[in-house]
Amino acid sequence: MPNADRTYVDPSALRSLYVHDDRSVRFCAWRKRIGGALPITRFGRGEIVNSIHLAVHRDAMSREAARTAVADLDSDIAEGRLALVDALWRRTLDLAGELSLRHTAELGTRTLDVLHVASALTLEARTFVTHDARQAALAKAVGLRVLSP
Repeated sequence: MPNADRTYVDPSALRSLYVHDDRSVRFCAWRKRIGGALPITRFGRGEIVNSIHLAVHRDAMSREAARTAVADLDSDIAEGRLALVDALWRRTLDLAGELSLRHTAELGTRTLDVLHVASALTLEARTFVTHDARQAALAKAVGLRVLSP
């Protein structure tokens, strides 16, 4: 079982805790098993908040449900289930550029996917959690253990 503080969860996967989808039951069960505080960057928090409000725009959830989801996210941070961490942005962006040069032509990774893998490496994560196949391929290519609960 991975250690929570050495696990980077892609925000699109972490979103399953706050916007219920077909992956939420399995993801919540995994989250309960791992325990501890999962690190989340301000960039990751921003992506989750945007994703929640994008669901409102797409009529997939109400504004009230979105307010509750963001409040739940912030509660998880305040109560220590998520640890808001700072990644060194200059280092992360430089590393993202290097990863793009080495892997994007082959794997077809998108910018946000590369930025999240670079963030995980900057934070010295050992495990990367994602539901995205290209992002998973990049994480594996750079030596991270990949999970898709």
